[in-house]
Amino acid sequence: MLDITTIILTYNEEIHIARCLENVCQFSKKVIIIDSPSTDRTREIAETFNQPEHIVEIVEHKYPGNQAEQFNWAIDNIKIDTEWVLRIDADEYLLPELVEELKQKLPNLPKDVTGIELRRRHIFMGKWVKHGIYPVFLMRMFRTGYGRYDARLMDEHITLKEGRSIVSDNDFCDHSLINISDYCKKHINYAHREATEILNETYNLTSETSENALHLGAQAAEKHRTKSKYNSLPLFWRSFAYFCYRYFLRGGFLDGKEGFVFAFIQGWWYRTLIDSKILEVRKWLKANNLNAESPEGRQALKKYIYDSWGIALN
Repeated sequence: MLDITTIILTYNEEIHIARCLENVCQFSKKVIIIDSPSTDRTREIAETFNQPEHIVEIVEHKYPGNQAEQFNWAIDNIKIDTEWVLRIDADEYLLPELVEELKQKLPNLPKDVTGIELRRRHIFMGKWVKHGIYPVFLMRMFRTGYGRYDARLMDEHITLKEGRSIVSDNDFCDHSLINISDYCKKHINYAHREATEILNETYNLTSETSENALHLGAQAAEKHRTKSKYNSLPLFWRSFAYFCYRYFLRGGFLDGKEGFVFAFIQGWWYRTLIDSKILEVRKWLKANNLNAESPEGRQALKKYIYDSWGIALN
């Protein structure tokens, strides 16, 4: 076993959790599941994996509204006595080549390496989508006490308090088994969160800043900068341009029908949905003669976001 505690955030993941645990229990000294709690068989299935040779601990904690807060609560309140922490979703798993790489590298890493960015590949409709956005590098491992999510509603990333990160040579997989209808429903919720993030950035609805964000992974930092530029572009035109970039310039068309559906949903439909939410807000502000840059306008907009999308901004 590697000196790793794997943390998994769950809510109704009965179709994924067994596959995930079969994977991470092979190499993790301990697995901690933070359940929201689920109303399906997620906990029941997970409990069968708690064996003497691999500890699986299940902790229930009400979902605070975003994964960053849920994960930060876990590392602040759960005792972790391993050297490393791995963060993984229930619909993800590490490929054998990555597990072997970690076995070879972890014992020999210098102490100033406090984070590891893992390469993510998407498996969509049963097919590896090799073009468009692959590879995505995400900080998913860190030395205990050194990592924390930045304070974002969407596109949150783990930051390091000290030290530096390295990048893995091998991949972990994002491989959801849900159907297209449920996949799109999830993205509607994501769109609410991302639209709120954009409105917050535009109108300074909160005074929050990214806590402990001394070091983001290189790709994550660049993604935040690129997204800020993207958000300054005209509504709707930008979503179409992004789809063309992913599908044509980055070769998404080479992945066949699955590649088209993936690029269309994530690169055009989802981005257009976000812009539609922002347009909806702008029209609401105008209809109510509200200036979102005034204190009264900000409060009214925060109430609108909570009443319409269920997202509370402090």
